[in-house]
Amino acid sequence: MRAEKMKANKHLLLWSSVGTLAVFLWAAVNENFLTDWRVIQWGIQARLPASQADTFTIQLRQIVSREVGATDRCVSCHVGMAPGESGIEGDRIFGRHADVVHDPASYGCAVCHGGQGRATETADAHGTVPHWPEPMLSKEYLFAGCGGCHTHLSVPNLTQLERGKARFEQADCLACHKLDGRGGTLRPGGAGGQEGPDLSRVGAYGFKADWYEHHINQRKKPASGPWVSAFGALSKSERLAIDEYLRSRVGAPGLSEAKALFHTLGCRGCHKVRNVGGDDGPDLTAVGNKDPGQVSFAQVEGERTLANWFKKHFRSPASVVPGSTMPEFGLTERQIDQLTFYVLSLRRRSYPEALWPKDRIRAERFGMREFATDGATLYGTFCAACHGAKGEGMRYPGFAAFPAIGNPDFLRLVSDDFLREQIKRGRPGRRMPAWGQQEGGLRDEEIGRLVKYIRDLGAVAYERDSKPRRWVQGDVAEGERLFAKACGVCHGERGEGREGPQLNNRVFLDLAADTYLFKTIRNGRTGTSMAGFGGGSSVRGAMTDAEISSIVAFLRTWEGKK
Repeated sequence: MRAEKMKANKHLLLWSSVGTLAVFLWAAVNENFLTDWRVIQWGIQARLPASQADTFTIQLRQIVSREVGATDRCVSCHVGMAPGESGIEGDRIFGRHADVVHDPASYGCAVCHGGQGRATETADAHGTVPHWPEPMLSKEYLFAGCGGCHTHLSVPNLTQLERGKARFEQADCLACHKLDGRGGTLRPGGAGGQEGPDLSRVGAYGFKADWYEHHINQRKKPASGPWVSAFGALSKSERLAIDEYLRSRVGAPGLSEAKALFHTLGCRGCHKVRNVGGDDGPDLTAVGNKDPGQVSFAQVEGERTLANWFKKHFRSPASVVPGSTMPEFGLTERQIDQLTFYVLSLRRRSYPEALWPKDRIRAERFGMREFATDGATLYGTFCAACHGAKGEGMRYPGFAAFPAIGNPDFLRLVSDDFLREQIKRGRPGRRMPAWGQQEGGLRDEEIGRLVKYIRDLGAVAYERDSKPRRWVQGDVAEGERLFAKACGVCHGERGEGREGPQLNNRVFLDLAADTYLFKTIRNGRTGTSMAGFGGGSSVRGAMTDAEISSIVAFLRTWEGKK
């Protein structure tokens, strides 16, 4: 019995040893022959010309950047991008890195692309494994990585940007200059191409303010070749549009357009980005750094990626974030893709200031704006989401209507001072911030440009009123009765605002003169649901001036109460 037990123990020990040896053997084979980087390098070696293959070494490769604290082994697979290597000529994955502003040998890979730089297995390196907070950016959003360090400045709204691009192309600038991979080609008539510098990164490096005068002078010279055939006079507005477009060319195709769309849809009206914007929605400064593992994908179909989450959120905010007060904007798929591109770029790398690029220093230390400060861009950046692209006032299901501030009937009754103070002081208790008083708001000169732009939307001048600001005399009790009967259904029983705007608001009542209130009630607002009560209709009779005065007197009882 004892002998049999010893024999069984020996068998157990034998097979345990064999199993352990097999595990060690498999680990050794896997480590030395089957790891992703080795298999890939063998494949690269097999594709190299014999002269290169003989000197190609199968080994771990890495880029060490002490400046940014990076150790990246991505080049163990992407061998052609390693210092001193050529890889497979012309291959996008295993060849040399594309020409970019920064040398990957100096900064590494993950600083721009994301992922796990020290990993040597594909899934680990790409950061698609559980619990890694920063997966690699997908191909279509690669340039979003620029936002980790850069703050691109003075980007206009999309309309302005596209106007500048159109002027640039109409002026035949691509005849001599390359820009984002286009242009600089041979021209009909024998004139050569690429006479001028590549402008793809001119916004980052800067350009001479007198470029136009230089071109005109060149054109006047005899035998100027393409200067005569390809360049003509430009108006001042055309030159300014081209200037604005060139400032947006920073070597990141598509990113400036994505940011310009953000400056078109009024997103900063609710969201702060780097301390500038509204407080109604979450701060977006580092939203591109969100950890996908900390985001709920319960209502998001498809890949569990941050890009996919953003796209679903832009289509239907409340379905992704229950209780969200962000309305559905009816965005096109193209707009959703561009906004996703931009918010993915809202990320920040923590590096010593000595390594900061100039645009980031100018923004964070000298207060330069990321958006252009012309009236159109300011309006698109801060106002358009609520008040509409043309000031028509937006209406979203489940939300109170926003005022039509571009309405000519409104603009005839309000002075520029009214508009300026309304923007500065906002509407307490409503979604309209006090842009001139809150942190991250607008500067006085910006508010001035915004006022001019709003005035131009209606294309009407203020009709000055000779009466004092407070002239109405009326029966308050009668006004209360009339308000409840005719006005409360839209403006709320206590003026809190429903379909119509809030009237029981101390800033509004302080700024609104009696004539403004009286004429608005009597004449209404063309193109809105605000009817003119001074004229009758098939369902109600006309109000007399005395009755309208009584309503104004009743509204005045709310002053100072809120």
